[in-house]
Amino acid sequence: MATFRKMLPLIMALLAIFNSDKACAGDPDMLQDICVADLTSTVKVNGFPCKNMFSAADFSSMVISKPGATNNTFGSLVTGANVQGIPGLNTLGVSLARIDYAPGGINPPHVHPRATEMVYVLQGQLDVGFITTANVLVAKRIVQGEVFAFPRGLVHFQKNNGGVPAAVIAGFNSQLPGTQSIATTLFAASPGVPDDVLAQAFQIGTMQVQQIKSKFAPKK
Repeated sequence: MATFRKMLPLIMALLAIFNSDKACAGDPDMLQDICVADLTSTVKVNGFPCKNMFSAADFSSMVISKPGATNNTFGSLVTGANVQGIPGLNTLGVSLARIDYAPGGINPPHVHPRATEMVYVLQGQLDVGFITTANVLVAKRIVQGEVFAFPRGLVHFQKNNGGVPAAVIAGFNSQLPGTQSIATTLFAASPGVPDDVLAQAFQIGTMQVQQIKSKFAPKK
């Protein structure tokens, strides 16, 4: 009994570590075989409520089978294959995306708050990287057939510095990983982040902040 008392703090510490890892491992575990999302329901839960009637079509999609249009400001397009388009992914803790890049196109610095990401290069090559919380940049050039992982919650980016289009398939350990693009989040928020906050954070003037915000204003 005395030995058990001595070991009790260690046991409690290990349980805390395991529980912490579980909480940060991605989406919660499913409690039944399937829970096909009822995307029309007004019920608010952590995910989507289940619908009674479903079919194989709820687990299938051709959404990432073709390249997306990259004629936009950033020269890239992310096409998601997640629970919003594939209801059968509800509670399964997984999703995909296709990202297409024009020559010179960029997927700007962003984070996925709910998932780790791994990309597989379909074609072309990309300069990719993520930044740790110690401000260490981990970066390399990835080529066709190569995979690269971006840890959950860390700022990361991809840029096509080649002369031909590039494309990747991205996998996530979440049915809906979420994306926060750093520049858009800060300079296009509604209501807007106060100019003085951004000016002090980026060590620039408020006039410069307003100029940057104007570039993110919706096109009329």
